[in-house]
Amino acid sequence: MPVHSRGRQRFVLIASATVALGACGGDKAKDPAAAGGAAPATTSGVALTGAGATFPNPIYTKWFDSYAKATGVRINYQSIGSGGGIRQFTEGTVDFGATDGPMSNEQMAAVNGNVLHVPTVLGADVLTYNLPAIGAAKLVLDGDAITGIFLGRITKWNDPKLAALNPGLKLPNADVIVVHRSDGSGTSFIFTDYLSKVSPEWKAKVGAATSVNWPIGLGGKGNEGVTQQVKQTEGAIGYVELIYAASNGLAFADLKNASGTAVTPNLKSVTAAAQSAHFAPDTDFRVSITNAPGADAYPIASFTWLLVKPSNPDPVKSKQIKDFITWMLSPDAQRMAADLQYAPLPVPLIELIQKRVGG
Repeated sequence: MPVHSRGRQRFVLIASATVALGACGGDKAKDPAAAGGAAPATTSGVALTGAGATFPNPIYTKWFDSYAKATGVRINYQSIGSGGGIRQFTEGTVDFGATDGPMSNEQMAAVNGNVLHVPTVLGADVLTYNLPAIGAAKLVLDGDAITGIFLGRITKWNDPKLAALNPGLKLPNADVIVVHRSDGSGTSFIFTDYLSKVSPEWKAKVGAATSVNWPIGLGGKGNEGVTQQVKQTEGAIGYVELIYAASNGLAFADLKNASGTAVTPNLKSVTAAAQSAHFAPDTDFRVSITNAPGADAYPIASFTWLLVKPSNPDPVKSKQIKDFITWMLSPDAQRMAADLQYAPLPVPLIELIQKRVGG
């Protein structure tokens, strides 16, 4: 299971033994940053296949296109949700998977432990809503209110609990229409992981997983599907990755965090949440940073991961994957993430990932 934060306010990054990807040996790929952003030299035209999380799909699309232009290496990625990514990685039908909900110990055992979770960026689940009655005013929510909405106890927008969180805001006497993911989803894992931390009732009745039995609501496939449901339905509220709400012009709520501070989801508040992460010497980088401590931390933040094989029987694809990871960790690639509202990885974490993959 994921290693949860113990409230530390800094990364504890301890050097660990190098995990080389497959038959990469000691060959170190050239640092793309040192070559003015050029990607590592590699075999042109070799296609890699991946599948999984929709949460990071906008940045993956941008990265894979940029990488193909720089190297000739095509990376074909299917944005099918984290559950599908884990399944296809386990079945061996893709070269790498992608997930926002780390694989469990049982899922890792199904691949004989031959998996490494490689963090790529940090992102945020936001509560996006379609509430024209309040205009441009910003809605404020907390864990108790969100739990009440998604358990079906808060059914009207002018519920006293919501009114107390938003004094001076004239909330309408309108139905709250809940929208959630219909597919196996790392975005759902992040959201339900948060709710399980702030609500014992949610943890007991629903729990945290990529797919749960939702007590109420309409289902949408992918972040894209939930975004469209909310966009088209007045009174709707759902959870999506920040870039999906921002790029569609949808409003999203400020959330009260563990310190009781109402925080706007943005690069700064997501990065603040990451400061609680702790990685042990033999880390697989599985960690939860939802409901992180700190006055500036956004409470529904998470890393997202690629799933790769430390022991890969295909030396060509092994090197292709390693080369891409090296490029992905470069300053130029991480700046692309910030352009799409993902928080870049902290430099100490990048250095640890490089040690783990032999870069």
